[in-house]
Amino acid sequence: MAGEDTKQLEAKCFCGAVHFNLTVALSDLPLPVYICHCSQCRYRSGTLCVFHAPVRTVKPVEFISPSAKENITTYRSPGREAKLDAWQFCSTCGCHVGRESPVGNESWIVSTSIFADHGPDTFYFKQSIYGKSTKDGGLAAMLTHIGGRELETWDPPVDREDAKIVQAQPEHDSQGAERLRAQCYCGGVSFTLGRPTEEHISHKFQSNYVSPLDKTKWKACIDICNDCRTVNGTHVASWAFVPLDSCQPPIGQDLKIGTAKTYSSSPDVLRSFCGTCGATVFFSCEERTPTEETMVLDISTGILRAPEGSMAGNWLSWRTGVANVEYGKPYAPDFVEALEAGMKRWTDERQGGVAEFGIP
Repeated sequence: MAGEDTKQLEAKCFCGAVHFNLTVALSDLPLPVYICHCSQCRYRSGTLCVFHAPVRTVKPVEFISPSAKENITTYRSPGREAKLDAWQFCSTCGCHVGRESPVGNESWIVSTSIFADHGPDTFYFKQSIYGKSTKDGGLAAMLTHIGGRELETWDPPVDREDAKIVQAQPEHDSQGAERLRAQCYCGGVSFTLGRPTEEHISHKFQSNYVSPLDKTKWKACIDICNDCRTVNGTHVASWAFVPLDSCQPPIGQDLKIGTAKTYSSSPDVLRSFCGTCGATVFFSCEERTPTEETMVLDISTGILRAPEGSMAGNWLSWRTGVANVEYGKPYAPDFVEALEAGMKRWTDERQGGVAEFGIP
């Protein structure tokens, strides 16, 4: 195919271990983006949704040195057809890359969030899919229009296997206190968190992360910084802020639990993700670690198994304002504007008003 008939698209995870060019036909552009909210994508990414586009490549994927295809970990769910269920992420930083093998196949479903150019000539937001899987609407309830255009929605017919909703069950500890399960798709990382205690509420530091709207809940927010985008491999990161001492079984400051792997994205930041299925799990930083005993973690909310739904509304109070807009907005301005408007509408309807609280 002649050079003028193609375009090269560059993609790169945060750490650069996965860095490649895709050559696509100009006639295929812009590529349709499907925002998927299904439980499989949430539990395997650790985020509220993923951003996928099918790509027909016209030449082999070009990995840019020192990046290599061997730096991609592939997870295949037991009992599912391998080709249809190959989930891929960077082995070093955990960034979600795509689905299906990028080598030896003409087509690939890619995570569009890792591409350098996400402009309207390259990608357009086509559909929001599997919104019913969230039970409470999740991010799909906020993203109804993007760029002045109504976003298409799609859910499978109710009699299809993939229409079944994963039902989480309420949990309690040996004393009868409520616990919320956090677990990645493969189950390699699994723990519970509790509600704020009187000690948390009265503590000089930890009290900053208790919801001012409801003292039985923790603060949570949406974050669109570029670091999180290229570490997670999705446009939107979502964090619940919970003291380390609220997690059971006990988790150390090194964030090592089960199959978790860690990655330091900057000198004062440590992140963790499941080394088996790729789900983002934790973010920690020096500013939220006055001591190991009083440390506060950011828990990626896509792994929360709240019975009420993906937003864990019985456990979390969500801030209306989207974090790091000044950094994320230049990447996908129409999307961010839609998210800001949707978050304002959602918190007003679901939480009884605009919630603008600080997150130290």
